[in-house]
Amino acid sequence: MIGDLRQMWRLLALSPARVAVAIAWGVAALGSGLGLAALAAWLIARAWQMPPVLDLSVVVVAVRALGISRGLCRYLERLATHDVALRAMTTARTSVYRTLAQSDVWWWRDRSTRDGQVSSGAPVERNGANDAARELRRGDVLVRVGADIDDLGAVVVRVLVPVAVAVVLSLAAVGLIAVISPLAAVILAVALGVSGLVAPWLSAMAAREAEQAVRADRAEFTAEGLTVLDHAAELRVAGRLDAALAVADQASHRAVIAEDSAASRSAWAAAATPLSIGVSAFGALLVGIAAYGPTGGLPGGMTPMALTILVLVPLSAFEAVAALPAAATALTTSRAALHRLRGISAGALRELAQPRSAPARPGARDTARQVPMPSGRRVVVVGPSGAGKTTLLMAWAGLFDTPRDGVTFFAEDAHLFGTSILENLRVARGDLTIDEAESALRAVGLGPWLDSLPDGVRTSLTAGAAAVSGGQRRRILLARALVAPAHTLLLDEPTEHLAAAEGDQLLLGLLDATSGLVAPDRTVVVVTHQLPVGHRADTIVTVDATGACHVDHLRAAPR
Repeated sequence: MIGDLRQMWRLLALSPARVAVAIAWGVAALGSGLGLAALAAWLIARAWQMPPVLDLSVVVVAVRALGISRGLCRYLERLATHDVALRAMTTARTSVYRTLAQSDVWWWRDRSTRDGQVSSGAPVERNGANDAARELRRGDVLVRVGADIDDLGAVVVRVLVPVAVAVVLSLAAVGLIAVISPLAAVILAVALGVSGLVAPWLSAMAAREAEQAVRADRAEFTAEGLTVLDHAAELRVAGRLDAALAVADQASHRAVIAEDSAASRSAWAAAATPLSIGVSAFGALLVGIAAYGPTGGLPGGMTPMALTILVLVPLSAFEAVAALPAAATALTTSRAALHRLRGISAGALRELAQPRSAPARPGARDTARQVPMPSGRRVVVVGPSGAGKTTLLMAWAGLFDTPRDGVTFFAEDAHLFGTSILENLRVARGDLTIDEAESALRAVGLGPWLDSLPDGVRTSLTAGAAAVSGGQRRRILLARALVAPAHTLLLDEPTEHLAAAEGDQLLLGLLDATSGLVAPDRTVVVVTHQLPVGHRADTIVTVDATGACHVDHLRAAPR
């Protein structure tokens, strides 16, 4: 757990000074409440004795001041805590996307990870998170890079600050009661321990059960739901729509059952704090009654003011520890989110901008795995629709098995985000400059269009792909492929939706190592339906309707 907290702290780049300020305001807020309870109890009992009003004036002013400061400090604590959390979430998202954008395959894996160490210093999980990441679907990725980073940010608001404040206030409350009655202080300490340790432990167990079952089923439901939404027509034609809907419904049903199971432990955790409050208050009352009286009861006796403080202060002391069960739940959720984020791959994130094609025919993946990538700098894959050409490219990229370093797959229907043209190109390479972006766009024939835009590459595509035509979208995606740092580019239908002459011209440039469109030492593999006349491809891979491949080497592969 300590290691996970350190990784969270590092990923969120938390500022110790800002966290300390948030904790200080939290202690001041709940400390004002604790002081208010003690002074109010003393004032009530002392006023019962009807002393001169001037004897109470200082305490009356102090009660008013504490009442005001409690609300003010709580407001400032919320401001400070959320400031830290929002800064941390922004930093985490920036760090995650920048690392993914600069990585060919795995996030948190350096190019020198052959020794089994990641850049953060943690060992590579060879059979755990990485294996799971290879099977990620679009729904899984959306859950991980969206809700999981939010869960990490909640650590500040719901875990770090509440736990620190609870520890400080619990010690203060026990110390205050110990001055009056050590026995009552022991009772309060035990009750606070039950509320601050047992209840959070039960909440953590409930959260762990929910995390292991509910999250998996919710992710399955999300993934299946996206599949149905994206490919309803194809699934209906294939007769698989009802089956896909049934799988999604079963996943949702399992999630509900798991939530009900975890709720029982949550109920016990919720009951622990009120029970502890009652035991503490009753115990303090019995101790106070036994000791009450200046001449009777226990040796030393107890004044009315002390008795009132002894009974009422514990009620306020539990306000701090009442947040700990929720803190334990948030910590469990955040740890699970951290582990999932450690297992996500750059290739998986790029699925947001890539494969959304219809489900491959049965056995297509196994067949594609058996076909090695042919030699040659310029390779063409041709064949009828549905033969498995896209699946073949994905297999060569290692998206079904072990991802290949330096190989990047760009799908025909890759996503355009609702941001600037420049940032859409930076999906492939995060350090891309404006000049490099403009050169790539002009290379694919978007020069006139770019010149017509008032903000150039900084023009925002407000509606994503809907902001451009089909041809412009394909050219932007092709420019994104060209600026990618990978040595091998796997391009799926890069000239679709372009006019025949323009598409042929682009294909000729892509398949000619001397055209200057793609560096001669880089490998380009293109899926297309029709080869232009006069192309200069090294190798042609023909995929027939059964998925079988035939390779023709037109010229010797360059060394």
